[in-house]
Amino acid sequence: MSQNPDAYYSRTEVSNSDLTALKNLLHPVPMPPGVKEAAFRFGNLVDAIITEPERVNYYQLTVDDEQYTDDEFRHAKEMYRSLRMTARHDPFLAKVLAEAETQRYMVNQAQQFEYGGFPFTLDTRCKWDWWLDLYKFGGDLKTCSAATQKEFDDAVDFFDWDRSRA
Repeated sequence: MSQNPDAYYSRTEVSNSDLTALKNLLHPVPMPPGVKEAAFRFGNLVDAIITEPERVNYYQLTVDDEQYTDDEFRHAKEMYRSLRMTARHDPFLAKVLAEAETQRYMVNQAQQFEYGGFPFTLDTRCKWDWWLDLYKFGGDLKTCSAATQKEFDDAVDFFDWDRSRA
């Protein structure tokens, strides 16, 4: 397992994002232009504030070279504050926030798959926002605007979040 997230994106193994891009090429889902990009952009801001604060410039409202608005920063900081408040009443979340390493990735050579009755293997990679080495347990931070359980379940299905951890 490595801790350098930049190296993750230059690797040749298949990632969940690669599989999602292939699925979207084969089975496109109509969506208004820019909606998905805006969701990922905001998710990147929240993720950086929580797991990679060294990338965040609060004075210039940037993450790396990406410029954000004051409203976007305010909303992302409020989400972080909410996460911290939830951890006060959730011992597991408190342990993750206190002890987990962030932005770790792993590689699995010859990951076994089966699709349509056809077994095959692929070299795969997986990036974890949080990793607890003692427990060999990782997790992802996800943002979404779901107001109901059904909306959340739909987001899980749409973004293939369950497949990413499989």
